[in-house]
Amino acid sequence: MKNAFEIRGGKPLKGEIIPQGAKNESLQVISAVLLTGEKVTISNIPDIVDVNKLIELLGDMGVEIERTAPDTYTFQAKNIDLNFFQSEAFKSKGGSLRGSIMIVGPLLARFGKAAIPKPGGDKIGRRRLDTHFIGFEKLGAKFNYDSTDEFFNVDASNLQGTYILLDEASVTGTANVVMAAVLAKGTTTIYNAACEPYLQQLCKMLNRMGAKISGIGSNLLTIEGVTELHGTEHRMLPDMIEIGSFIGLAAMTGSEITIKDVQYKELGMIPEVFKRLGIKLELRGDDIFIPAQDHYEIDTFIDGSILTIADAPWPGFTPDLLSIVLVVAIQAKGSVLIHQKMFESRLFFVDKLLEMGANIILCDPHRATVIGLDKRIQLRGISMTSPDIRAGVSLLIAALSAKGKSTIYNIEQIERGYQHIDDRLRALGADIVRI
Repeated sequence: MKNAFEIRGGKPLKGEIIPQGAKNESLQVISAVLLTGEKVTISNIPDIVDVNKLIELLGDMGVEIERTAPDTYTFQAKNIDLNFFQSEAFKSKGGSLRGSIMIVGPLLARFGKAAIPKPGGDKIGRRRLDTHFIGFEKLGAKFNYDSTDEFFNVDASNLQGTYILLDEASVTGTANVVMAAVLAKGTTTIYNAACEPYLQQLCKMLNRMGAKISGIGSNLLTIEGVTELHGTEHRMLPDMIEIGSFIGLAAMTGSEITIKDVQYKELGMIPEVFKRLGIKLELRGDDIFIPAQDHYEIDTFIDGSILTIADAPWPGFTPDLLSIVLVVAIQAKGSVLIHQKMFESRLFFVDKLLEMGANIILCDPHRATVIGLDKRIQLRGISMTSPDIRAGVSLLIAALSAKGKSTIYNIEQIERGYQHIDDRLRALGADIVRI
């Protein structure tokens, strides 16, 4: 079992890197193939554990799958084995993958029933699934939770369009309810809908399949139910979290890096937030070029008070990049308050950064103040364990900027979200090996 990265940091990197397809989009659009018996082709699929597990799960259910290129698959959900959902195999596979919740909406819509084991996934605080279930219930689904075998059985033989005000603008919750509603009778209105680019991608794909969804890109979606959906082709967006990670990596290691084909207009305020940290970046065509920088200085608010960077639902700043911003701020000039509103234990990896020599005050589980070192002191390499996907990559960036050797254990966590990350970093000149 290869399970650690050994990194010798402190050297600048150089070159081009292509971001993978968006992990968070893939779990939604791949689940959507269950809505039709016709062939659906999806390209720019990232080769990562969570996505491969979902594809494997679809195969076990009876979906015909063909891999036509390294990043392209065709799916045909013509003959689905509905008994598979009561099996032990489904329980063990579905339970280990948080994305497995995403198959429930399409199954309810098309077959009127589904079962789902209690999902797993990242340990970053309580990630509730209530939004999904309340949405399904409003459409007329009946739930039955069996606490002995931890299964949810759902009956949805008669889904009816309705008005739904979501209790939180959950991306996966919105996606799941949208997929259930496209085949329901009548009109569904979803207010406080998430409007992330991933969700817009899903809605556009469903419309190409014959759904009638309007309000895409806003927090008010209107879905007129149709009787059936058809096949389509879909290309996924590049992963904005990877793009943000590479911007941060370039600044922290003083590297000149070009990030290719970023779909800039879909990045929202991500480039602006990194610019506020003092990072220079320029758009060249649809590539982001980051010049090698010896220093970068954090902006203040107009009245001179300390900058705060907080996450918020789209088009606000994504919580998945706050860990990266926190690490990059370590070597900036100036200070910044990082406020992680959505998850309560995503900042706990700062103890590793303190051990490496960072200047950070952890105020509480949600807030940390970073006092930048302005590259006067180099971080030092240590041994550490990755607690979740995003912290894992943040620690990887810290290690690449640090003096000496770092070892990161539990890299399975990193690989759930980033494909072949060691190979791609080596191509930029990073000294990283698997041990």
